[in-house]
Amino acid sequence: MIRPVSAADRNMAIASLAAAFADDPAMCFLFPDARQRRRHLPRLFAMLYDSDADRGLRLISDDRQAVTLWRAPGSADNDARFGWRQRLVALWRFGEGLERAHRLGKAIEAHFPPQPFWYLHIAGCAPAAQGRGLGVAAVRAGLQRIEGAPAYLETANEANLGFYRHLGFEVHSRWQVPGDGPVFWSMQRG
Repeated sequence: MIRPVSAADRNMAIASLAAAFADDPAMCFLFPDARQRRRHLPRLFAMLYDSDADRGLRLISDDRQAVTLWRAPGSADNDARFGWRQRLVALWRFGEGLERAHRLGKAIEAHFPPQPFWYLHIAGCAPAAQGRGLGVAAVRAGLQRIEGAPAYLETANEANLGFYRHLGFEVHSRWQVPGDGPVFWSMQRG
């Protein structure tokens, strides 16, 4: 049901993630206009999906509706891999949201735990497939692969807290992105 991604999964994985995050508070902060958000989210998730290729695990459901991107210990931050070429691509992808994206990224990285951890960077399930257990299965498959190692995530959607608690994560802190950004909950497991 849940397997590592293949090259053929890329476009569907990106589309599923863009649909899953269409109304997420962090994405609404990055792209306040709904039309721009619909246009930019596939570009954003393509960039994130591609950047996570060699950083840990990328898992997907057989129907390509649920996707998790995990970064291995020591691979959570973006700065080391975000050179001038990537900044130009980000400017094209984010447009006017680039400054908000930078603030959001810095705030996220400021709340990483000090000890080594697997980072559940992104977990999403296309809305049409939600409620079928695919999201739980996708996260659980990643947890099984990391074999009890500490795991960390953050979410800007308070409704997700119960979902992640069910999987053994506990809230570590609650914080807000500076400049009237969204509220986040940092969660840890193990």
